[in-house]
Amino acid sequence: MLVVPEAKRNIDTLLYGRLFLPLSTLEALYLRRISPIYQFKLSCVSDSRLKSGGTILALLQRDVGKYSTEFLYSTDSALFGVRGLYNFGPDPRKGTPEPPTRSPSEGLYGRFSAGAELYYGVLNKSGGVSTGIRFTTLPQHMGFPYTMTLTLNPLMGNLSSTYAVKVGSPLALCSRFDFNVYSYESDLQLGCELWRLRREPSLDLVYAKRGKKLRGEEDVTGVLKVRVDQNWNIGLLWEGRVKDLLFSLGATFDLRRRDQLFRTIGVELQYSS
Repeated sequence: MLVVPEAKRNIDTLLYGRLFLPLSTLEALYLRRISPIYQFKLSCVSDSRLKSGGTILALLQRDVGKYSTEFLYSTDSALFGVRGLYNFGPDPRKGTPEPPTRSPSEGLYGRFSAGAELYYGVLNKSGGVSTGIRFTTLPQHMGFPYTMTLTLNPLMGNLSSTYAVKVGSPLALCSRFDFNVYSYESDLQLGCELWRLRREPSLDLVYAKRGKKLRGEEDVTGVLKVRVDQNWNIGLLWEGRVKDLLFSLGATFDLRRRDQLFRTIGVELQYSS
């Protein structure tokens, strides 16, 4: 990974590449900040199993705080698309004024957002559209922070809703419900994340020598992710770190098939220096 500092180029640039073995799958990313509100992103995947041996996705993003737009093009089916998001309420760039003192039951502070996307594939001559709304609490909210979303694809008839809440410093819970208005098929998933925290001491040891409480900040050393659906398919993933080594260990289980309980097991190792 290569980052070109702004002092040398006046433009923030990120180059990233990753090779998967033994499948010989190559991923590449080029990210460039054109201006404070414009950003260009180019991602590529090279894999013999994909059509034409790979695919390229180009994105041009414009974010002014109150609203954002995104234009995309993919070599897969010559896909063109546009996305938009609008944030209701005060401009996020100007910050939110401090609210007056209220009781926990009255301290509801959040922001509504609405978005939509439209895309069309030239080669397969098909398109699609989807819309969505989101509500998320602001830091001034007196209670557990949470986020709710609702998305709708009117052409396919898919309706999806999600809810995520952080119930404590190391724990977050979430749920997702999908429903198709044409086939009446539905799917329910529940998940949680549990962080392993370690308190890092401050470099300033003067307070400790004087008998005062040592100041520090919490560092995440590992994350346990668990999900389960209505068919009792369970997924477990542990992401951890040992110094400069990052590792992920995951597995999926099917409790309805006791003869083949384990479905998949995977391990991923990454080294960052």
